[in-house]
Amino acid sequence: MHAWPASEVPALPGKGRDLRIHDTATGGRVTLAPGPVARIYVCGITPYDATHMGHAATYNAFDLVQRVWLDTKRQVHYVQNVTDVDDPLLERAIRDGIDWVGLAERETALFREDMTALRMLPPQHYIGAVEAIPGIVPLVERLRDSGAAYELDGDIYFSVDADPHFGQVSNYTTELMRHLSAERGGDPDRPGKKNPLDPMLWMAAREGEPSWDGASLGLGRPGWHIECVAIALDHLGMGFDVQGGGSDLIFPHHEMGASHAQTLTGEFPMAKAYVHAGMVGLDGEKMSKSRGNLVFVSRLRRDGVDPAAIRLALLSHHYRADWEWTDQVLQDAVERLGRWRAAVSRPDGPSADALVEELREALSDDLDAPAALAAVDRWAALQAAEGGTDDSAPGLVSRAVDALLGVAL
Repeated sequence: MHAWPASEVPALPGKGRDLRIHDTATGGRVTLAPGPVARIYVCGITPYDATHMGHAATYNAFDLVQRVWLDTKRQVHYVQNVTDVDDPLLERAIRDGIDWVGLAERETALFREDMTALRMLPPQHYIGAVEAIPGIVPLVERLRDSGAAYELDGDIYFSVDADPHFGQVSNYTTELMRHLSAERGGDPDRPGKKNPLDPMLWMAAREGEPSWDGASLGLGRPGWHIECVAIALDHLGMGFDVQGGGSDLIFPHHEMGASHAQTLTGEFPMAKAYVHAGMVGLDGEKMSKSRGNLVFVSRLRRDGVDPAAIRLALLSHHYRADWEWTDQVLQDAVERLGRWRAAVSRPDGPSADALVEELREALSDDLDAPAALAAVDRWAALQAAEGGTDDSAPGLVSRAVDALLGVAL
């Protein structure tokens, strides 16, 4: 599966700062100092509907992580999956009377278009669950053969008790885990499971549903969590720098994925930092496909909204915050974009050297994009009020905003 084209990231004078970021597992900030190549895995979409603002906010957060690393003169090895076979996708295809493969391909293509328009840097490896099946099967077999997984009516379940570190990503109570498992695709009440929290690794073939040859596992398809584990281990290995996604993935997805990987390899932890973006709401509720309260990136683009304004709307909220999408949020972003473009259109202006360092400091401090926007606002206001004599300043501001915030002026 191919990703989307990369926009050029301008090089800035000097060098950026190492990233200090909130780690869900420890509950505090960690300073990430990768080697020459920083490694990040971000969980991708289940492509049964278009890209909504919640998706966009999540991928914007991890785009900023990449930009901070690139500014430190590191390379970035970024991997993202596409869950192109799963119950919600199959249910939507049946509801709409269309082929599930065609639905997945159509929505993945639209996701690529949205990411390109928003100037999100693409992953080096963009892997679908279906194409990962040959790598998933042997992992499930290893877990089963080692006693870390078991069969139940043809399905294969992972035993969470096999991982002594289980629970150390979310640090949730057992009661909350069980509640979230039922809410987010698990089956804690299924009779015969060794532990209600045990997640499915391999689902035996069901009538009318797609299935693949699982060798000794029989016909079936992979569970949700083992998909990302197989892709991450194949392309990044253990101990990569950041495991990212929305905060709704803390449990069960990232908790279970970590336990799968740690049990398979005997190494801990799977990732040096577990980083999660907040939820975007609309009309008082989390924006989600199940609720149908969605604002789509593609629809805004069709309505003529500049993608740079959409991106500024996302950046106006801290990535970890839960926030509400409103018309005013977008209008404020449109107006900010206009002020910034007017400021950099002049032939000279106030020195921008200090601004570049302000942007670097804000973003290295747990991706504080609102502080970064405020710094550019101050420079633009000074430009409007007093101007300046530095003929290199407008160009430097444009390059810095592009390189560090992903906004083209």
